[in-house]
This record gives sequence, structure tokens and C-alpha cells, in this order.
Amino acid sequence: MSHRPVNNLSELRERAKRAIELTQASLADEELRNAENVDIRHLVEELRVYQTELEIQNQELANAQSEVSLALEKYRSLFDYLPLPGLVVDGNGFVVDANHQACEFLGLSRNAALQRRSALLLFDMDSRARVHKVLRDQNNRAPQTMELLDLKVGNDQTIPCDVHVIHLHEEFEVEGRSLLVLVDKSAEVARRQAELAAQQSSTLLQEAVNGLPEGFTIYDADDRLVVCNEAYLSFYGTSRDLIVPGARFEDIVRAGALRGQYKQAEGRIEEWVQERVRKHREADGSHLEQLLDDGRWLLIIEYRTPGGFIVGNRIDISARKAAEAELDRHRHHLEDLVTARTADLIEARDAAEAANRAKSAFLANMSHEIRTPMNGILGMAHILRRSDVTPRQAGRLDQIQASADHLLSIINDILDISKIEADKIVLENVPLAIDSLFDNVRSILADRVRTKGIRLLIEAAPLPPDLYGDPTRLQQALLNYASNAVKFTEEGAVTVRVTVQTETSDSVTLRFEVQDTGVGIPAETLPRLFRIFEQADNSTTRKFGGTGLGLAITRRLAHLMGGEVGVESKQGAGSTFWFTAKLGKGRRTAPRATTIPIDAESTLRKDHSGKRVLVVDDEPVNREVARMLLEDVGLSIDGATDGKQAVAMATGASYAAILMDMQMYDVDGLEATRQIRQIPGCAGLPIIAMTANVFPEDRELCLEAGMNDFLAKPFDPDALFATLLRALSAVRG
Repeated sequence: MSHRPVNNLSELRERAKRAIELTQASLADEELRNAENVDIRHLVEELRVYQTELEIQNQELANAQSEVSLALEKYRSLFDYLPLPGLVVDGNGFVVDANHQACEFLGLSRNAALQRRSALLLFDMDSRARVHKVLRDQNNRAPQTMELLDLKVGNDQTIPCDVHVIHLHEEFEVEGRSLLVLVDKSAEVARRQAELAAQQSSTLLQEAVNGLPEGFTIYDADDRLVVCNEAYLSFYGTSRDLIVPGARFEDIVRAGALRGQYKQAEGRIEEWVQERVRKHREADGSHLEQLLDDGRWLLIIEYRTPGGFIVGNRIDISARKAAEAELDRHRHHLEDLVTARTADLIEARDAAEAANRAKSAFLANMSHEIRTPMNGILGMAHILRRSDVTPRQAGRLDQIQASADHLLSIINDILDISKIEADKIVLENVPLAIDSLFDNVRSILADRVRTKGIRLLIEAAPLPPDLYGDPTRLQQALLNYASNAVKFTEEGAVTVRVTVQTETSDSVTLRFEVQDTGVGIPAETLPRLFRIFEQADNSTTRKFGGTGLGLAITRRLAHLMGGEVGVESKQGAGSTFWFTAKLGKGRRTAPRATTIPIDAESTLRKDHSGKRVLVVDDEPVNREVARMLLEDVGLSIDGATDGKQAVAMATGASYAAILMDMQMYDVDGLEATRQIRQIPGCAGLPIIAMTANVFPEDRELCLEAGMNDFLAKPFDPDALFATLLRALSAVRG
């Protein structure tokens, strides 16, 4: 009986069955048993051969399964350490596996990623068809890249992403499956690294990381080399033969240093080796630059995985280092140029600062020189008004008052625009009431409105309570608009209104409007209205006066208050000027400790009559004005012509308060105040600055010198009485 090889297990079972049947038949029939005895022996022998072949095939199968398990374990390790997010999907796009980076990138746990079922749901509709087509294409199993697909991550956030598709080979028992490597393209600065990382991902699975352009290594927890790519080996040509799997990092580095591989190790090999090993084992992702014996520079980045492995990258930065060296060669020349340019800039800055100081000094002197005689003019007008005057005389005093107020407003506008341009205006942040601002505007404009026979209307929408901001600057901006509206309106009405534009939990933006029925403004004039020194009519025959500063100041103030300005006008049909301001809300402040009565003059006369007050001013008219006004409320007044005399008089007499001019010959008001504060018993003496120096820095200088309050010239009697009463009441309290 011939023997032939067994091709498969089915054939083996069939032949065994025949042998058994034949044996049974032989035992039943003696004649057949004798006849077939020889065949049975042959069958038994053949069964033994088949049994041996079966055992050999079973062993080969077990070996093959072991090799597959090792291959799958290697695949699992490489897949988990893939530096980019990766998903393994079947031909229909269903997720079979996801690495750590993919779960982190998509904002999902591993179980959640696998339960998501179809990876196609991660993409938008257009991208799904493209991905599905690539996965199902059996004719093209080469790696493919789909660029800039919209991928959903986290809480349905969509980011642009490149998808690299790598069809896995059958040796991993995953035939028909593909690896999707996801590369985040939202960070352009990482574009090149992302593209290289995608190539690394493909090469890691297909060609054991040998195709990476950058040096790539993985060292295990015992610091022995697991894998490296060809690029890594090419960098370290001098010690290439030492870099083999299983070699210890310290041994590789030390041997390379002894061969002169590392320029930085020359003359200090062991010390350098220990430093390099320490840095390697820290693996904290920091950057390390390394100079090789062939002159190339490498950037080394190493980090430790959760499993204790150390993953390293080597990037050739020779071009960058060469550029840095070239820049360094130019640096010394540039330093000379910068030094020369800096000297020019310093000279220009000094010249600009000198010009600015000269401008500030000029404005301060101009203000002082105009305000000083203005104080005398207005003061004498007030004094004359307080005596018995005829209606005709009262009318002339009104004309003096109006002219002086107009001149003073021009001075204030010039100073304000100067301070705004120099960024010297600081807004207050105090409680304010819009209805009080409107009352002030109505009161200030009442005479002009009555004289012109027009109406002034106030419209206020419901506003949040407890607003805070700068009431002075808010009123100034509103008054600039309202004064212009009254000036240009001959009949009809001027309407002042406020509405809420926007509101949040802690602030509100209000829109203020001033609407008139005046002459209106030509359309071609509107664009230049808010420029400094610009007016609607700049001709020499213009009907209405003004400096052209009011609207420019309002625009700057609105910007400081977080708002805007604008105008709507039609010639012959009136105008509406508006501005917005952002105010705080909801912040209550405690009331002031000292409350000044409304009628300060009567209170001074009643509570402080006979008290002695020293007036210090080098201008005789100003001393006389102050003396006459204060004596009229029952105070006893002494006068001093300069600071030196004031110090002497304060030393020899007791005063309830001192009114101190700031700018005087010999000893000025600041120095006089400092000296008076040193006199026994004068530390708490009220000293009030009464000066034509009205800049904020002047006020600060007065307070720093020891003065208690500040009164700007020219002052009206009510302001003088209120300021003095506030000081005397504080001492009395």
C-alpha cells in the first residue's frame, strides 16, 4: 500500500474512518480478516504516520500563534507610543482600536472611543465620503493623505486636520484594517513637525521608524535602546557601530565621547558624560543643543512616557546656528549704529520735552497772568453788586460778568485741550446723579435761554441707580453741546435727553443728546466739526463767536469715558449732537463726614464772626477783594504781601485760617506753608491755597506742602465762603 502525504485534516479523518470500518468488518468475518490482514497492518502503520504528521502540524501551528502574539504585542507597543493620534478602523470605518494620543486629542476615554463605532462620524459630510472611499479602495492599498478635513474633537469643536491612511498588512492578522493618523493643522507653527510626525507614524508601522528625517529613539525603563531610526544613526556616524538595540545609553555616550564624537566633551569627558546622562534621564521635554565632531548642531528633545520609556528626537539646527553666528558677527556693528541712533533720539526727545515744558510753562504763566487780574475784575464786580446799585449799573455789571466769564471759558478750554493732548487729565470715579447734572445745565443756561425767548427741555429715560463716574467732565461735555445749541437757536427749543444704550451687571453706557431747532449745518462741514480749532463757519464775517475748542474737548472727554461722539444735522432744520459715556453702577459710598450748608455765607456770619483770618497775596487788588468779602461776613482780616511776611505774622499771632497765594516773590506760598507748619500750634491750622495756578500738578504741590484745600482764581464769593467754612468747620468739629 503506497503512502502519500496528507494534505489536510479532513483527508486524514476520512482515511482513519475507512481503516476503522475495515477493521470492524474484518473482525466480523474471519475469512475477510485473513484476506485483509495485510491491508489492516498497512492502515495501522499509516495511521501512526498520520498521527506523527498531525502532532508536527499542531506544534507548527502553536509556534505560528506565538509569533503572531509577539507581532501583535510589538504592534501594540509601537501603536501606543506613536507620537500622533491614531485610530485603527475596519474597511467600513468602524473603530477597532485607538491609541493614547487619539483619546486625548478627541477628548474621549479609550472605552468611549471604541464605543463611538464609526470613525466617519468624526468628520463632516464631505469628508466622510472621502475617508470611506479610501478605506474601501481595494485596488490602492498604499498610504494616502487627505488634507484639511474638518474633525470634531471634545465638545463638538471642529478643527482642520490632515488624515494619513495606512493600510495594515496581514502579518498582524489585521488584513482589511487601516490606521488613521490624525495631524492637527490648527497650529501653523507646528506644521512641519506635524507633517514629519505623520511620516514617522506611517514609517513606524510600515518600516520600523527608519524613514523619519529626524533622529528618533526609544529607550526602555532600564535606559537600554529599544529602537532608533536611520536619521539618528546618520547623525552619530563616529559611534554608529555602538548604537544597537539593548545597548545602555550611558555606555553609548561614553564610548562616543572617547572617540571625539561630541565637541562639548573635549577635555572633560567624564564630567560631560555624567551631565548628559542626568539630562537624558530627566527627560522633561526641555531643549538641549549638541555640537558634533563634523560641525553639525543638533537640537535634542527628550520626554518620558507614562510607562517609563524615554522618547527622544534629534533635529539638525546647523542652518539656524550658522545664521545665529552670522547675526552675532553683525551685532557689534549694529550696536554702534544703535548707540548713534539712540543718541539722536535722546537729543530729539530732550528737545521735544523741552518744547513741551516750555509750552506747559507758557500756558501756566498765561493762565496765571490772566486769572490774577480777572480775579480782581470779577471780585470788584461782585463787591459792587453786593452794594446798592441802580438797575442800569446792575446791567453793566452783568455785561462785565458775562464778558469775564466768556474770557475765562476760553482760558479753561485752552488749558483743557492742552492737558488732554498731554494725557494729564485723570477722570474721577465718584457717585453722580444725572438729574443733578441736568439741573446744573438748566441753571447755567437759564439767563441765555430766557433772553433769547426759547425753551430748554429735559428728557430723561429711566436710569439705573447708584451711578458713578466723573460728574465734572460729564457736565462739561454736556454743557459744551447745550451752549452751542442755545447760541445757534433763534426760536423754538433746545432739548437735552439721556437714554440707556447698553447695560451690564457692573456698568451702563448712556447716550446724551442735545437737539436744537437752529440753523443746522451743511453736510460738507460735518466731517471736520470735532477737529481742534474747527468751526462750521470760519469766515471773517461769521455771525457767531467761539474758539472752536468745545466740540474737540467733548470728543476727547467722551473717548476718555469710553464713549463716542456724533452729529446729525440738516441745514435749516436744526441739529442733534450726541455722545456716549460708560459709567459704573451699583457701588455705594459712605456720605462725607463734613456736610457744608447750602448758605455758607450766613453760616460763616453766624458761627465764625470775629475770627481772625490771614490773606497772603502779592497782588493788592486780590488782597482787597478777599478782605472786603470776608469782612462783610464778620471776619477779622490781616494781609501779607509775600510768604516771608506771612511766616512772621503766623509766628506772632493766632489765626483761625490762612488764605495763601502760591506764586509770590521771595518766599512762595509752598515754602511759606512748610515753614508755618513748623511753628508750634500751627500744625493743624487750616491753610487754603488761593491761586491762579490751576493745573492738577499745582493742586498736588499745594497738598504735598501741607495745605488743606485749594481755591482757584478767579473765584466767586460763594466758592470762597464754602471753602473757608469747610476748613473752619473741620477744625471746630
